[in-house]
Amino acid sequence: METDIIDSLEDLGYQGPLLEDGALEAAVSGGAAAPEFTKVCAWIVSELKLYCHLEENVHATNCPSEAEGFQLEMSGLLSELACPYNVLTTGDVTQRLLNKTNCLLLITFLISELEASRMILVNKPQKAAQEAGGSVVFMELKGICVSLGMSKPPANITMFQFFSGIEKKLKEALAKVPSTHVGGPLMKKALGPVHFEKIEAINQALVNEYEVRRKMLLKRLDVTVQSFDCYNYSKCNWLWLYKVSVAHLFAAREDLSKIMRTSSGRIREKTACAINKVLMGRVPDRGGRPTEIEAPPPEMPTWQKRQDGPQGGGHYGSGGRGGSRGGYDQHSQGGRGGYEIPDVVHFTA
Repeated sequence: METDIIDSLEDLGYQGPLLEDGALEAAVSGGAAAPEFTKVCAWIVSELKLYCHLEENVHATNCPSEAEGFQLEMSGLLSELACPYNVLTTGDVTQRLLNKTNCLLLITFLISELEASRMILVNKPQKAAQEAGGSVVFMELKGICVSLGMSKPPANITMFQFFSGIEKKLKEALAKVPSTHVGGPLMKKALGPVHFEKIEAINQALVNEYEVRRKMLLKRLDVTVQSFDCYNYSKCNWLWLYKVSVAHLFAAREDLSKIMRTSSGRIREKTACAINKVLMGRVPDRGGRPTEIEAPPPEMPTWQKRQDGPQGGGHYGSGGRGGSRGGYDQHSQGGRGGYEIPDVVHFTA
């Protein structure tokens, strides 16, 4: 099975380290805890998203501690793809991708989905191209050309000539505006391949973190509104509203590092509205000030030293056995304890 998977990955255009001898077997043996295994899965999913509109997404991990998050993301993707393999969709979600057999089955399933998607595109190329409107990169380049007023480039132009033309147009456009119009770049340090790898890892970790937070907030929203019968809303695109990449870091300008108070004059010019002029009337005082709260009374009285009663109370009462042994006060009448004890006690039901 490993040989077939490697052949399929090569046919699909994969050029990662798993094509080396023994690399695939080592990756699937580690399962979700092996970053190389998660990277090949994330690559297949990214290629699959070019042909299918998928709501779920899968991100590669950088360390074994991120294995649980990867398995949660993969579980959502497999549910969306209607995966027919029960071992990949049922049971403890954090234990499904920790053995070699399940990992090989997962890669095989993802490869088959990608191959099927490409076959469908080959059979219907014109229709698919019209519906998709081109790849993301093509649409970005097309937007740049339209913004700069460039004509449609000829079919035989090289990529160097194409980007040289864009650079020339940009310089012409910048020459017509003040030097401070665009501003200096926020990232001024020259970066090499090692820096790019670290920045990519940091960015991916942040993307994963905020994606989990968005999912958690949406889940809380689901639980809150499920008590209403009118629960019907669409959140399919909420999870992917913010796609930040390293390119955004280099496109950031110096003005982004300036933090302004939301109550400043320039900010209030854009945020002021009619509701800001509404004044609240007098509201009842609900208290709650700690300085005005009185201490509660003690639950038990304070203990004091026992006060002994007067000694030799025999002269206070007339008769009674043991009257000389003391009573409580002048009202005590006989008895060992100072009280008179009747000879007969009647009990009534």
